[in-house]
Amino acid sequence: MANRVAIYLRVSTQDQATELQQRELTAYVQARGWVVFKTYEDKATGTTANRAMLKAMLTDARLRRFDRIIVWKLDRFARSLKDLVTMLQELSELGIEFISLRDNIDLTTSSGRLMMHMIGAFAEFEASIIRERVRAGIANARAKGKRLGRPKTRDDGTIKALRRQGLSIRSIALQAHCSAGAVQRALLS
Repeated sequence: MANRVAIYLRVSTQDQATELQQRELTAYVQARGWVVFKTYEDKATGTTANRAMLKAMLTDARLRRFDRIIVWKLDRFARSLKDLVTMLQELSELGIEFISLRDNIDLTTSSGRLMMHMIGAFAEFEASIIRERVRAGIANARAKGKRLGRPKTRDDGTIKALRRQGLSIRSIALQAHCSAGAVQRALLS
């Protein structure tokens, strides 16, 4: 049976309803003679990664319990462009077809696959711009003399004084409340 469909619905708050999404997606599925395997519904903001029914649907996809996923709109499915590309890539590798009804994206067609490649190119572009901004921000902070990274918690002076007293590295680590490796690094500095 190659026509099992998973329907994914999402609204942002508990007060909102998924009836409109449900009605349109069900009509689309029925018009094609497909069978709804299961409807997965989340009531959570799209920015959260903790969407139980999305996770359940992806688990069922990995188990090949259905052949395609249909969503009302892309923003109901993915949190970001990167998230979308990652999930669509995994679904493609699993042989699961993907349809976004309102966005007219059907990855079962050649034009839909072209659209996916364009989306992927934009996601890669977005990621490279973010990397450039982060690098520029770090360079700017260093140029201003700001110290980056986790602040040092060990007291090198105390560690060296304890070593001069003849204490072992383990004893110093216990007294200085740090690891033996941190003691060794302090002694080398």
